Amino acid sequence: PSKQKITLHGVKVLGTREDLPRLIKQNYIDEILIAMPSASSSAIREIVNIVRQFKPYEKIKVLPGVTDLIDGRVSLEDIKKINVDDLLGRSPVTIAYDEIRNSLTSRVVLITGAGGSIGSELVKTVLRFSPKFVIALDIDETELFYLLSQMKEKEREKVIPVVGDVRDKVKMASVFQVYQPELVIHSAAYKHVPILEFHPEEAVKTNVLGTKIMAELALEYKLEKFVFISTDKAINPASVMGASKRCCEEMLKVFNQLNETKFISVRFGNVLGSRGSVIPLFQEQIRRGGPVTITHPEMKRYFMAASEAVLLVLEAAAVGMGGEVFVLDMGEPVKIVDLAKEMIILSGKEPDVDIPLVFTGMRPGEKLFEEILGAEEGTMATKYEKIYIAKSSISVEKEFLEKVDRLIQSSLSNGTRGKIKKQLKEIIPSYQVRKGEYLREEAEDVLWGVGGREKYLESNLKKNDLVKKLI
Repeated sequence: PSKQKITLHGVKVLGTREDLPRLIKQNYIDEILIAMPSASSSAIREIVNIVRQFKPYEKIKVLPGVTDLIDGRVSLEDIKKINVDDLLGRSPVTIAYDEIRNSLTSRVVLITGAGGSIGSELVKTVLRFSPKFVIALDIDETELFYLLSQMKEKEREKVIPVVGDVRDKVKMASVFQVYQPELVIHSAAYKHVPILEFHPEEAVKTNVLGTKIMAELALEYKLEKFVFISTDKAINPASVMGASKRCCEEMLKVFNQLNETKFISVRFGNVLGSRGSVIPLFQEQIRRGGPVTITHPEMKRYFMAASEAVLLVLEAAAVGMGGEVFVLDMGEPVKIVDLAKEMIILSGKEPDVDIPLVFTGMRPGEKLFEEILGAEEGTMATKYEKIYIAKSSISVEKEFLEKVDRLIQSSLSNGTRGKIKKQLKEIIPSYQVRKGEYLREEAEDVLWGVGGREKYLESNLKKNDLVKKLI
Protein backbone atom coordinates (compact mmCIF):
# COMPACT_ATOMS: atom_id res chain seq x y z
CA PRO A 1 0.00 0.00 0.00
CA SER A 2 2.82 2.44 0.76
CA LYS A 3 4.04 2.20 -2.84
CA GLN A 4 0.76 3.33 -4.39
CA LYS A 5 0.90 6.58 -6.40
CA ILE A 6 4.63 7.12 -5.82
CA THR A 7 7.19 7.55 -8.61
CA LEU A 8 10.22 5.29 -9.08
CA HIS A 9 12.96 6.60 -11.43
CA GLY A 10 10.36 8.77 -13.12
CA VAL A 11 7.86 5.91 -13.57
CA LYS A 12 4.59 6.14 -11.67
CA VAL A 13 3.18 3.21 -9.67
CA LEU A 14 -0.24 2.76 -11.28
CA GLY A 15 -2.07 0.37 -8.99
CA THR A 16 -2.40 -3.10 -7.50
CA ARG A 17 -2.76 -6.54 -9.09
CA GLU A 18 -6.54 -6.04 -9.06
CA ASP A 19 -6.04 -3.09 -11.43
CA LEU A 20 -4.17 -5.20 -14.01
CA PRO A 21 -7.07 -5.79 -16.44
CA ARG A 22 -7.69 -2.02 -16.74
CA LEU A 23 -3.98 -1.11 -16.86
CA ILE A 24 -3.12 -3.66 -19.56
CA LYS A 25 -5.78 -2.16 -21.85
CA GLN A 26 -5.12 1.51 -21.05
CA ASN A 27 -1.33 1.30 -21.44
CA TYR A 28 -1.17 -1.07 -24.44
CA ILE A 29 1.02 -3.48 -22.47
CA ASP A 30 3.09 -5.92 -24.57
CA GLU A 31 4.80 -7.96 -21.85
CA ILE A 32 4.36 -8.62 -18.15
CA LEU A 33 7.32 -9.07 -15.79
CA ILE A 34 6.55 -10.46 -12.34
CA ALA A 35 9.44 -9.03 -10.31
CA MET A 36 8.51 -10.68 -7.00
CA PRO A 37 11.24 -13.20 -6.10
CA SER A 38 9.90 -13.79 -2.58
CA ALA A 39 6.26 -14.23 -3.64
CA SER A 40 4.54 -17.55 -3.01
CA SER A 41 3.47 -19.81 -5.87
CA SER A 42 -0.18 -19.05 -5.03
CA ALA A 43 0.48 -15.29 -5.47
CA ILE A 44 2.21 -15.96 -8.81
CA ARG A 45 -0.74 -18.14 -9.90
CA GLU A 46 -3.21 -15.39 -8.96
CA ILE A 47 -1.39 -12.81 -11.07
CA VAL A 48 -0.94 -15.20 -13.99
CA ASN A 49 -4.64 -16.12 -13.94
CA ILE A 50 -5.53 -12.42 -14.20
CA VAL A 51 -3.00 -11.65 -16.92
CA ARG A 52 -3.59 -14.67 -19.16
CA GLN A 53 -7.10 -13.44 -19.94
CA PHE A 54 -5.40 -10.66 -21.93
CA LYS A 55 -1.95 -11.97 -22.82
CA PRO A 56 -0.62 -15.40 -23.84
CA TYR A 57 1.77 -17.19 -21.51
CA GLU A 58 4.81 -16.41 -23.65
CA LYS A 59 4.27 -12.70 -22.88
CA ILE A 60 4.58 -13.30 -19.12
CA LYS A 61 8.06 -13.39 -17.60
CA VAL A 62 9.21 -13.84 -14.02
CA LEU A 63 12.23 -13.48 -11.77
CA PRO A 64 13.49 -16.67 -10.09
CA GLY A 65 12.43 -17.43 -6.53
CA VAL A 66 14.47 -15.99 -3.69
CA THR A 67 16.06 -19.38 -2.99
CA ASP A 68 17.63 -19.22 -6.47
CA LEU A 69 19.16 -15.82 -5.75
CA ILE A 70 21.45 -16.64 -2.85
CA ASP A 71 23.85 -13.76 -3.44
CA GLY A 72 21.00 -11.27 -3.82
CA ARG A 73 22.09 -10.04 -7.24
CA VAL A 74 19.70 -10.15 -10.19
CA SER A 75 20.67 -9.70 -13.83
CA LEU A 76 18.73 -9.71 -17.10
CA GLU A 77 19.79 -13.33 -17.55
CA ASP A 78 17.65 -14.28 -14.54
CA ILE A 79 14.44 -13.10 -16.21
CA LYS A 80 12.68 -16.10 -17.78
CA LYS A 81 9.38 -17.24 -19.17
CA ILE A 82 6.79 -18.37 -16.67
CA ASN A 83 6.76 -22.13 -16.15
CA VAL A 84 5.19 -24.78 -13.97
CA ASP A 85 7.89 -24.40 -11.29
CA ASP A 86 6.76 -20.82 -10.72
CA LEU A 87 3.10 -21.82 -10.44
CA LEU A 88 3.62 -24.77 -8.08
CA GLY A 89 7.06 -24.88 -6.56
CA ARG A 90 8.25 -21.55 -5.29
CA SER A 91 7.43 -20.64 -1.74
CA PRO A 92 8.78 -17.88 0.50
CA VAL A 93 11.12 -19.48 3.01
CA THR A 94 13.74 -18.14 5.37
CA ILE A 95 16.98 -20.08 5.01
CA ALA A 96 19.69 -20.07 7.68
CA TYR A 97 22.46 -19.25 5.21
CA ASP A 98 25.02 -18.61 7.95
CA GLU A 99 24.46 -22.09 9.40
CA ILE A 100 24.92 -23.66 5.96
CA ARG A 101 28.00 -21.56 5.24
CA ASN A 102 29.62 -22.54 8.53
CA SER A 103 29.06 -26.24 7.80
CA LEU A 104 30.40 -26.14 4.21
CA THR A 105 33.07 -23.45 3.91
CA SER A 106 36.57 -24.91 3.41
CA ARG A 107 35.21 -28.48 3.81
CA VAL A 108 35.67 -31.49 1.52
CA VAL A 109 32.17 -32.61 0.56
CA LEU A 110 31.39 -35.96 -1.11
CA ILE A 111 28.07 -36.07 -3.01
CA THR A 112 26.92 -39.44 -4.35
CA GLY A 113 24.46 -39.63 -7.23
CA ALA A 114 25.96 -36.30 -8.31
CA GLY A 115 24.73 -36.64 -11.88
CA GLY A 116 21.08 -37.02 -10.88
CA SER A 117 18.44 -34.34 -10.50
CA ILE A 118 18.96 -33.80 -6.76
CA GLY A 119 22.68 -34.64 -6.79
CA SER A 120 23.55 -32.14 -9.51
CA GLU A 121 21.56 -29.40 -7.76
CA LEU A 122 23.39 -30.26 -4.54
CA VAL A 123 26.77 -29.92 -6.25
CA LYS A 124 25.90 -26.53 -7.75
CA THR A 125 24.46 -25.23 -4.47
CA VAL A 126 27.30 -26.48 -2.25
CA LEU A 127 29.77 -24.67 -4.52
CA ARG A 128 28.09 -21.36 -3.63
CA PHE A 129 29.21 -21.79 -0.01
CA SER A 130 32.97 -21.96 -0.77
CA PRO A 131 33.85 -25.58 0.06
CA LYS A 132 37.48 -26.69 -0.20
CA PHE A 133 36.29 -28.93 -3.02
CA VAL A 134 33.36 -31.20 -3.97
CA ILE A 135 33.77 -34.86 -4.91
CA ALA A 136 30.99 -35.51 -7.44
CA LEU A 137 30.49 -39.29 -7.56
CA ASP A 138 28.17 -41.07 -9.98
CA ILE A 139 28.05 -44.38 -11.84
CA ASP A 140 27.06 -42.57 -15.06
CA GLU A 141 30.02 -40.76 -16.61
CA THR A 142 27.77 -39.04 -19.17
CA GLU A 143 25.79 -37.30 -16.44
CA LEU A 144 29.01 -36.17 -14.77
CA PHE A 145 30.18 -34.78 -18.11
CA TYR A 146 26.92 -32.83 -18.51
CA LEU A 147 27.18 -31.56 -14.94
CA LEU A 148 30.69 -30.19 -15.51
CA SER A 149 29.76 -28.73 -18.89
CA GLN A 150 27.08 -26.57 -17.22
CA MET A 151 29.61 -24.95 -14.87
CA LYS A 152 31.84 -21.94 -15.17
CA GLU A 153 35.59 -22.55 -15.17
CA LYS A 154 36.05 -21.32 -11.58
CA GLU A 155 33.36 -23.74 -10.37
CA ARG A 156 34.87 -26.68 -12.27
CA GLU A 157 38.20 -26.10 -10.53
CA LYS A 158 36.58 -27.07 -7.23
CA VAL A 159 34.83 -30.22 -8.52
CA ILE A 160 36.48 -33.64 -8.62
CA PRO A 161 34.38 -35.97 -10.80
CA VAL A 162 34.60 -39.63 -9.78
CA VAL A 163 32.99 -42.47 -11.73
CA GLY A 164 32.07 -45.27 -9.35
CA ASP A 165 29.34 -47.51 -7.98
CA VAL A 166 28.29 -47.13 -4.34
CA ARG A 167 27.87 -50.93 -4.29
CA ASP A 168 31.62 -51.35 -4.94
CA LYS A 169 33.15 -51.22 -1.46
CA VAL A 170 36.76 -51.41 -2.68
CA LYS A 171 36.30 -48.43 -5.01
CA MET A 172 34.39 -46.45 -2.39
CA ALA A 173 37.10 -47.14 0.21
CA SER A 174 39.71 -45.76 -2.19
CA VAL A 175 37.62 -42.60 -2.65
CA PHE A 176 37.53 -42.05 1.12
CA GLN A 177 41.23 -42.81 1.45
CA VAL A 178 42.38 -40.53 -1.37
CA TYR A 179 40.07 -37.53 -0.90
CA GLN A 180 39.39 -37.64 2.87
CA PRO A 181 35.85 -36.20 2.77
CA GLU A 182 34.51 -34.50 5.88
CA LEU A 183 30.82 -34.58 4.91
CA VAL A 184 28.91 -37.10 2.78
CA ILE A 185 25.57 -36.26 1.17
CA HIS A 186 24.25 -39.60 -0.10
CA SER A 187 21.68 -39.14 -2.86
CA ALA A 188 22.61 -42.13 -5.07
CA ALA A 189 19.59 -44.42 -5.37
CA TYR A 190 17.27 -46.30 -7.66
CA LYS A 191 13.96 -44.42 -7.48
CA HIS A 192 11.48 -45.54 -10.15
CA VAL A 193 8.68 -47.27 -8.26
CA PRO A 194 7.03 -49.51 -10.92
CA ILE A 195 10.36 -50.79 -12.29
CA LEU A 196 11.71 -51.72 -8.86
CA GLU A 197 8.57 -53.74 -8.08
CA PHE A 198 9.80 -56.22 -10.69
CA HIS A 199 13.45 -56.01 -9.62
CA PRO A 200 13.48 -55.71 -5.81
CA GLU A 201 16.93 -57.30 -5.61
CA GLU A 202 18.38 -54.30 -7.48
CA ALA A 203 16.58 -51.85 -5.18
CA VAL A 204 18.13 -53.59 -2.17
CA LYS A 205 21.61 -53.79 -3.71
CA THR A 206 21.73 -50.09 -4.60
CA ASN A 207 19.53 -48.43 -2.00
CA VAL A 208 20.29 -50.60 1.05
CA LEU A 209 23.69 -52.17 0.40
CA GLY A 210 25.04 -49.00 -1.26
CA THR A 211 23.94 -46.90 1.72
CA LYS A 212 25.38 -49.44 4.19
CA ILE A 213 28.76 -49.44 2.43
CA MET A 214 28.94 -45.62 2.43
CA ALA A 215 27.80 -45.43 6.07
CA GLU A 216 30.35 -48.03 7.23
CA LEU A 217 33.13 -46.09 5.48
CA ALA A 218 31.91 -42.88 7.13
CA LEU A 219 32.29 -44.64 10.48
CA GLU A 220 35.68 -46.07 9.60
CA TYR A 221 37.05 -42.70 8.49
CA LYS A 222 35.36 -40.87 11.39
CA LEU A 223 33.51 -38.38 9.22
CA GLU A 224 31.76 -35.51 10.92
CA LYS A 225 28.38 -35.99 9.21
CA PHE A 226 26.58 -38.34 6.83
CA VAL A 227 23.36 -37.02 5.26
CA PHE A 228 20.95 -39.48 3.64
CA ILE A 229 18.41 -38.26 1.07
CA SER A 230 15.14 -40.08 1.80
CA THR A 231 11.61 -39.77 0.43
CA ASP A 232 7.98 -39.43 1.44
CA LYS A 233 7.53 -42.89 -0.12
CA ALA A 234 9.32 -44.29 2.95
CA ILE A 235 6.19 -43.64 5.03
CA ASN A 236 3.85 -46.63 5.29
CA PRO A 237 5.62 -47.78 2.13
CA ALA A 238 3.53 -49.44 -0.53
CA SER A 239 6.52 -50.05 -2.80
CA VAL A 240 9.90 -51.77 -2.72
CA MET A 241 11.52 -48.40 -3.35
CA GLY A 242 9.83 -46.81 -0.33
CA ALA A 243 10.52 -49.82 1.91
CA SER A 244 14.21 -49.83 0.91
CA LYS A 245 14.52 -46.14 1.80
CA ARG A 246 12.78 -46.63 5.16
CA CYS A 247 15.12 -49.54 5.87
CA CYS A 248 18.05 -47.14 5.33
CA GLU A 249 16.58 -44.52 7.66
CA GLU A 250 16.31 -47.05 10.49
CA MET A 251 19.72 -48.58 9.74
CA LEU A 252 21.39 -45.16 10.01
CA LYS A 253 19.83 -44.66 13.45
CA VAL A 254 21.78 -47.74 14.55
CA PHE A 255 25.01 -46.46 12.98
CA ASN A 256 24.52 -43.12 14.72
CA GLN A 257 25.11 -44.86 18.05
CA LEU A 258 28.44 -46.43 17.07
CA ASN A 259 30.91 -43.50 17.14
CA GLU A 260 31.09 -39.71 16.74
CA THR A 261 29.83 -39.63 13.14
CA LYS A 262 26.41 -37.97 12.96
CA PHE A 263 23.94 -39.74 10.66
CA ILE A 264 21.01 -37.65 9.45
CA SER A 265 18.12 -38.48 7.09
CA VAL A 266 16.02 -35.91 5.22
CA ARG A 267 12.63 -36.77 3.68
CA PHE A 268 10.85 -34.84 0.99
CA GLY A 269 8.51 -35.46 -1.93
CA ASN A 270 8.76 -34.93 -5.66
CA VAL A 271 11.12 -32.36 -7.11
CA LEU A 272 9.67 -30.31 -9.94
CA GLY A 273 11.20 -31.27 -13.27
CA SER A 274 13.43 -34.07 -11.96
CA ARG A 275 14.31 -36.75 -14.49
CA GLY A 276 11.73 -39.52 -14.68
CA SER A 277 9.09 -37.40 -12.92
CA VAL A 278 5.72 -36.49 -14.40
CA ILE A 279 6.69 -33.03 -15.61
CA PRO A 280 9.28 -34.04 -18.26
CA LEU A 281 6.94 -36.89 -19.25
CA PHE A 282 3.97 -34.51 -19.65
CA GLN A 283 6.15 -32.03 -21.57
CA GLU A 284 7.12 -34.71 -24.08
CA GLN A 285 3.52 -35.94 -24.41
CA ILE A 286 2.29 -32.37 -24.98
CA ARG A 287 5.06 -31.77 -27.55
CA ARG A 288 3.84 -34.85 -29.47
CA GLY A 289 0.25 -33.60 -29.39
CA GLY A 290 -0.95 -35.91 -26.62
CA PRO A 291 -2.57 -37.75 -25.10
CA VAL A 292 -1.31 -36.82 -21.63
CA THR A 293 -1.54 -39.99 -19.54
CA ILE A 294 -2.48 -39.84 -15.84
CA THR A 295 -2.80 -42.90 -13.64
CA HIS A 296 -5.81 -41.79 -11.56
CA PRO A 297 -8.02 -38.65 -11.42
CA GLU A 298 -7.60 -38.36 -7.62
CA MET A 299 -3.83 -38.96 -7.43
CA LYS A 300 -1.98 -36.26 -5.48
CA ARG A 301 1.69 -35.59 -4.86
CA TYR A 302 3.81 -33.10 -2.93
CA PHE A 303 6.07 -30.97 -5.13
CA MET A 304 9.00 -28.74 -4.31
CA ALA A 305 11.41 -26.72 -6.43
CA ALA A 306 14.87 -28.32 -6.57
CA SER A 307 16.57 -25.13 -5.36
CA GLU A 308 14.39 -24.94 -2.24
CA ALA A 309 14.61 -28.68 -1.50
CA VAL A 310 18.40 -28.66 -1.69
CA LEU A 311 18.79 -25.59 0.51
CA LEU A 312 16.52 -27.14 3.14
CA VAL A 313 18.53 -30.38 2.97
CA LEU A 314 21.75 -28.42 3.54
CA GLU A 315 20.13 -26.50 6.38
CA ALA A 316 18.99 -29.73 8.05
CA ALA A 317 22.48 -31.17 7.54
CA ALA A 318 24.03 -28.10 9.15
CA VAL A 319 21.86 -28.16 12.28
CA GLY A 320 21.42 -31.93 12.71
CA MET A 321 22.90 -33.43 15.88
CA GLY A 322 22.73 -37.04 14.63
CA GLY A 323 20.04 -39.71 14.61
CA GLU A 324 17.27 -37.45 13.29
CA VAL A 325 14.90 -38.01 10.42
CA PHE A 326 14.12 -34.50 9.21
CA VAL A 327 10.84 -33.89 7.40
CA LEU A 328 10.55 -30.96 4.99
CA ASP A 329 7.27 -29.08 4.87
CA MET A 330 6.18 -29.64 1.29
CA GLY A 331 3.18 -27.30 1.40
CA GLU A 332 -0.10 -28.52 -0.05
CA PRO A 333 -0.28 -31.64 -2.26
CA VAL A 334 -1.11 -31.06 -5.92
CA LYS A 335 -3.56 -33.12 -7.97
CA ILE A 336 -1.66 -34.64 -10.88
CA VAL A 337 -4.60 -33.99 -13.22
CA ASP A 338 -4.51 -30.26 -12.28
CA LEU A 339 -0.77 -30.21 -12.93
CA ALA A 340 -1.33 -31.75 -16.37
CA LYS A 341 -4.02 -29.20 -17.25
CA GLU A 342 -1.81 -26.30 -16.12
CA MET A 343 1.06 -27.56 -18.27
CA ILE A 344 -1.20 -27.91 -21.32
CA ILE A 345 -2.42 -24.33 -20.84
CA LEU A 346 1.19 -23.16 -20.40
CA SER A 347 1.95 -24.64 -23.81
CA GLY A 348 -0.81 -22.51 -25.35
CA LYS A 349 -3.23 -25.42 -25.79
CA GLU A 350 -6.60 -26.31 -24.27
CA PRO A 351 -6.97 -29.46 -22.10
CA ASP A 352 -9.29 -32.10 -23.59
CA VAL A 353 -9.73 -29.92 -26.67
CA ASP A 354 -6.27 -29.69 -28.27
CA ILE A 355 -4.60 -32.23 -25.96
CA PRO A 356 -6.66 -35.16 -24.59
CA LEU A 357 -6.25 -36.43 -21.02
CA VAL A 358 -6.30 -40.22 -20.57
CA PHE A 359 -6.48 -42.13 -17.27
CA THR A 360 -4.47 -45.36 -17.38
CA GLY A 361 -4.88 -46.88 -13.89
CA MET A 362 -2.46 -47.10 -10.98
CA ARG A 363 0.83 -48.95 -11.44
CA PRO A 364 2.41 -51.51 -9.08
CA GLY A 365 3.61 -49.97 -5.81
CA GLU A 366 1.80 -46.65 -6.29
CA LYS A 367 -0.42 -44.89 -3.76
CA LEU A 368 -3.08 -42.27 -4.42
CA PHE A 369 -1.56 -40.01 -1.80
CA GLU A 370 1.93 -39.89 -0.30
CA GLU A 371 2.34 -39.07 3.37
CA ILE A 372 5.17 -37.19 5.07
CA LEU A 373 4.66 -38.97 8.39
CA GLY A 374 3.55 -42.47 9.30
CA ALA A 375 0.55 -43.04 11.54
CA GLU A 376 2.93 -44.20 14.27
CA GLU A 377 5.03 -41.03 14.06
CA GLY A 378 4.71 -37.49 15.30
CA THR A 379 6.79 -34.39 14.66
CA MET A 380 8.81 -32.00 16.68
CA ALA A 381 9.17 -28.46 15.39
CA THR A 382 12.63 -26.96 14.98
CA LYS A 383 13.49 -23.28 15.09
CA TYR A 384 14.04 -23.47 11.35
CA GLU A 385 11.15 -22.73 9.01
CA LYS A 386 9.77 -25.71 7.06
CA ILE A 387 11.99 -28.26 8.87
CA TYR A 388 10.56 -30.75 11.36
CA ILE A 389 11.89 -33.86 13.08
CA ALA A 390 10.00 -37.15 12.81
CA LYS A 391 9.80 -38.78 16.22
CA SER A 392 11.35 -42.24 16.29
CA SER A 393 8.73 -44.81 15.35
CA ILE A 394 10.30 -48.23 14.90
CA SER A 395 12.19 -49.44 17.94
CA VAL A 396 15.43 -50.56 16.33
CA GLU A 397 16.24 -53.95 17.83
CA LYS A 398 19.68 -55.31 18.51
CA GLU A 399 19.23 -57.79 15.66
CA PHE A 400 18.17 -55.13 13.15
CA LEU A 401 21.47 -55.10 11.24
CA GLU A 402 21.45 -58.90 11.12
CA LYS A 403 18.04 -58.76 9.38
CA VAL A 404 19.40 -56.16 6.96
CA ASP A 405 22.40 -58.39 6.20
CA ARG A 406 20.10 -61.34 5.46
CA LEU A 407 18.06 -59.13 3.13
CA ILE A 408 21.21 -58.03 1.31
CA GLN A 409 22.43 -61.63 1.04
CA SER A 410 19.11 -62.70 -0.51
CA SER A 411 19.45 -59.94 -3.10
CA LEU A 412 23.07 -60.82 -3.90
CA SER A 413 22.23 -64.51 -4.27
CA ASN A 414 19.29 -63.93 -6.63
CA GLY A 415 16.63 -64.55 -4.01
CA THR A 416 13.07 -64.59 -5.30
CA ARG A 417 11.08 -61.38 -5.49
CA GLY A 418 8.62 -62.81 -3.00
CA LYS A 419 11.35 -63.69 -0.51
CA ILE A 420 12.93 -60.23 -0.73
CA LYS A 421 9.58 -58.49 -0.21
CA LYS A 422 8.82 -60.80 2.71
CA GLN A 423 12.15 -59.91 4.35
CA LEU A 424 11.49 -56.20 3.79
CA LYS A 425 8.14 -56.64 5.53
CA GLU A 426 9.88 -58.27 8.52
CA ILE A 427 12.28 -55.32 8.79
CA ILE A 428 9.67 -52.60 8.10
CA PRO A 429 6.30 -53.72 9.58
CA SER A 430 4.49 -50.72 8.02
CA TYR A 431 5.42 -51.93 4.51
CA GLN A 432 2.05 -52.44 2.80
CA VAL A 433 2.72 -55.58 0.81
CA ARG A 434 -0.10 -58.13 0.69
CA LYS A 435 0.84 -61.58 1.92
CA GLY A 436 -0.69 -63.11 -1.18
CA GLU A 437 1.45 -60.87 -3.37
CA TYR A 438 4.79 -62.23 -2.24
CA LEU A 439 3.43 -65.79 -2.13
CA ARG A 440 2.37 -65.42 -5.76
CA GLU A 441 5.74 -63.95 -6.73
CA GLU A 442 7.63 -66.70 -4.91
CA ALA A 443 5.58 -69.25 -6.83
CA GLU A 444 6.22 -67.52 -10.15
CA ASP A 445 9.96 -67.26 -9.48
CA VAL A 446 10.19 -70.93 -8.54
CA LEU A 447 8.35 -71.85 -11.70
CA TRP A 448 10.33 -69.91 -14.27
CA GLY A 449 13.30 -68.41 -12.46
CA VAL A 450 14.09 -64.92 -11.27
CA GLY A 451 13.33 -62.35 -13.95
CA GLY A 452 11.84 -64.96 -16.25
CA ARG A 453 8.49 -63.24 -16.75
CA GLU A 454 8.93 -63.41 -20.53
CA LYS A 455 9.13 -67.19 -20.31
CA TYR A 456 5.89 -67.23 -18.35
CA LEU A 457 4.10 -65.16 -20.98
CA GLU A 458 5.07 -67.83 -23.52
CA SER A 459 4.16 -70.72 -21.24
CA ASN A 460 1.13 -72.92 -21.65
CA LEU A 461 -2.06 -73.17 -19.61
CA LYS A 462 -0.75 -76.19 -17.72
CA LYS A 463 1.97 -74.07 -16.11
CA ASN A 464 -0.58 -71.39 -15.32
CA ASP A 465 -2.67 -73.98 -13.45
CA LEU A 466 0.44 -75.03 -11.54
CA VAL A 467 0.97 -71.44 -10.40
CA LYS A 468 -2.57 -71.39 -9.03
CA LYS A 469 -1.96 -74.64 -7.14
CA LEU A 470 1.31 -73.30 -5.71
CA ILE A 471 -0.45 -70.18 -4.45
